[in-house]
Amino acid sequence: MFLAMSALEEAWPGEKWQALFTRYWPNYQRWYLSEGYLARPGYLSCVEALEAHMPELLPVYEQLCALSGGTDLAARFLSLYSPPPYLSGCSQMAWTRGRNALIRNYDYAPKLFDGIFLKTNWIRPVMAMSDCLWGALDGINADGLCLSLSFGGRKVYGKGFGVPLLLRYALETCTNGPEAVETLRRIPVHMQYNVTVLDSKGHYATVYLAPDRPAEVAYLSFATNHQHNVEWEDYARLSRTLERAQYLEHCLWNPHENFYTMLDKFFRPPLYHTDYLRGFGTLYTTVYHPNEGKAELLWPHRRKVYGFDEFEEQAYIVNLSEGVRGKFSA
Repeated sequence: MFLAMSALEEAWPGEKWQALFTRYWPNYQRWYLSEGYLARPGYLSCVEALEAHMPELLPVYEQLCALSGGTDLAARFLSLYSPPPYLSGCSQMAWTRGRNALIRNYDYAPKLFDGIFLKTNWIRPVMAMSDCLWGALDGINADGLCLSLSFGGRKVYGKGFGVPLLLRYALETCTNGPEAVETLRRIPVHMQYNVTVLDSKGHYATVYLAPDRPAEVAYLSFATNHQHNVEWEDYARLSRTLERAQYLEHCLWNPHENFYTMLDKFFRPPLYHTDYLRGFGTLYTTVYHPNEGKAELLWPHRRKVYGFDEFEEQAYIVNLSEGVRGKFSA
């Protein structure tokens, strides 16, 4: 199983983003219309929702719409307002013992993954794993704010934004963890998600988001794929969310655990998955270092490091079938 990855830098949306749109739009269009053209909100509803909740992003949104050809359908999609439902796995932990780092495994189907790590400077400098062409699965900004998302384990969905755009907005407009938490709490989301937050001062939290109940702040440094309790039994069994959460909690309270031993565990069961054909394999591991302004993209036998001061644009292929690497060390 092979995964195509790219690291791209473009301060303001231009030719590089337009090329991404051209490449990925056919697949996103099929997904966006999967429930029918009329199932998605109209253009005016989408723009009004952005104006009401994320007005700072409007100049970027307008530029993206222009680069995409200015069509009604692309503009509606790019708003990410009430898109079709989607879900993924993921384990994530804010580590603050000895050093600050946000570690996460992203578990999903390889064929549905963009594989683009994007550095931008739209409102402030941001490095993030891109999703839906301008959203973020996880990322860091130049102030050291780090965020990552995981599905919250419940099938309910409603009116609200796709969570990758919430992460993008928080990274663009917030400077620290408490600001990000308040921002995430006030914006409507279309499905249930968990967002783990960490900043350079070691402030952390996990925000439980849902479309039908108020957002809740859990002062937990980790999240898997449920919130307080399991609410979708079949998915919980498939994703082993309870087992992963219990494992992370055990590691957190183990006095002998350090950053490197913890990172090593993200490459082993129950946190690391290889069921790619069923859409539940670990596609990448990211480690964000808020105090250094750096991001690491990791696989069992490959490591890429990106920083705000040093960012190399590149494309490469990752062999997901390679075996687990040895232990990490300083």
